Amino acid sequence: MSPNQFLKGLRGKQAQVGLWHNLRGVAATEIICASGFDWILLDQEHSPRSLEELSLALGIADRLGTSSIVRVGSHSPQEIGQLLDLGAQSLLVPMVENAEQAESIAKACQFAPQGTRGVSSQTRAGSWGQDKNFLRDAREEICLILQIESKVGADNAEAIIATPGVDAVFIGAADLAASMGHLGNPAHPDVQQVVARVLSQALEADKPVGSLTKSAATASAALAEGYSFVGAGTDSAMLGTTFRALATEITDWRA
Repeated sequence: MSPNQFLKGLRGKQAQVGLWHNLRGVAATEIICASGFDWILLDQEHSPRSLEELSLALGIADRLGTSSIVRVGSHSPQEIGQLLDLGAQSLLVPMVENAEQAESIAKACQFAPQGTRGVSSQTRAGSWGQDKNFLRDAREEICLILQIESKVGADNAEAIIATPGVDAVFIGAADLAASMGHLGNPAHPDVQQVVARVLSQALEADKPVGSLTKSAATASAALAEGYSFVGAGTDSAMLGTTFRALATEITDWRA
């Protein structure tokens, strides 16, 4: 089992910048991982990526030296265990709203007696049975990130942050805005006030915090505010922006 470089960076208080990866296809994964980002987020919540594609993407990220984070689609212990078995070392779990959910998710990342993860070393994570220390050491290389992205979750942020087994938290401003009645407007002052409160609570607890932004400038600003890891953009949005800009330019010079 290889060391989790992303987790090592969090523990060493290194600023880490990554990219959100929604698009299907290993070519897109290779392009992102060859571009120099610290980490890549493989989104299994909103992307149609299959488990087979995910396995290939994890291998590409490993080969090119880019840390990978996998966002799971649910709180299901079975799904969490399956993704860990597949070789995911860092998991982002969405829509966590209380300490009870946080505790259940944390236990799903650990074998008994401390946790509830199903036991098998005959997996990609266990080097197909070749890693004799896998069962003993597996949890040490797992980074569990819980996403706080609702008004209820924000109200319970302190308890979520303090839950044993939680390595970091991620503030999802878009869903938070929706839950507060400001769908599509995460910049609303009321939303930003809640974001600032959750960030402050995490920093006071010395818990790393992540966020998703839309540019190098906003990513840099987030790191300056105290975020430990920041997504600087989303592949599908960036591709659309580039194509629209080119099409607009062509339309202008053809006019």
